[in-house]
Amino acid sequence: MGTPQKIRCLVHKIINYGDHVYTLELIPARSVPHFKPGQFLHFALDGYDPSGFWPESRVFSIASSPSKREYLNIAFSVRGRYTARMENELHVGQEVWVKIPYGDFVIRDTNNVVLLAGGTGITAFIAFIEEQSNVSNGRIFLAYGARKPELLLYRDLIDARKNTNNGFRVLYFVESDNSNDTHLSSMQCLTGCLSLEDIWCRLENPIEATYYIAGPPAMIQALTANLRKKNIEPEKIKVDAWE
Repeated sequence: MGTPQKIRCLVHKIINYGDHVYTLELIPARSVPHFKPGQFLHFALDGYDPSGFWPESRVFSIASSPSKREYLNIAFSVRGRYTARMENELHVGQEVWVKIPYGDFVIRDTNNVVLLAGGTGITAFIAFIEEQSNVSNGRIFLAYGARKPELLLYRDLIDARKNTNNGFRVLYFVESDNSNDTHLSSMQCLTGCLSLEDIWCRLENPIEATYYIAGPPAMIQALTANLRKKNIEPEKIKVDAWE
């Protein structure tokens, strides 16, 4: 991992998905340092004086490609005081600060991996997915759950990779579907919470796969416990647990 650097950024774009879920596009004052897909950054709303202390901040997965170092994307769901401040105070053109990169939630082998994402936890996988070429070089299965279809973030990118790489398969879960979204067919979307049982029969070799889990703590705990019940070894279960 490279040495983390403190970088001033401008808020370039704010996308509001409803239900207090957002993505931010940040333009850094200089090229961001090299990072690996799956790593995260520290995000600070308040100003930073290099002669003083780093301000209060929160961590967010980097949801943009390492090869596109002229911008940074993150996503957040309002869950506490700090993210409420972000929702209320952030505006286009605002100056913010990041420290980058951190973390080792990095996918090192794509031969047989299962990505399990809930809500904004998908951002831990987006840089990895974006970096996948159109040529299949492994077996990657993504199961991604959200409360409703419009909260399936980065779906255009995910579907584009799925449609051009036959080694990348996707199954969506939505807890409630009242949106008449015709782009989500019953073949690729199930109603309900993300379920290991619904995924298991769709995997080519589930016992040999490596599982990466990112999402709400309760989801991570439940999926980890269910994987262990299926005799998946602990070293084959990777968790994005900074939240």
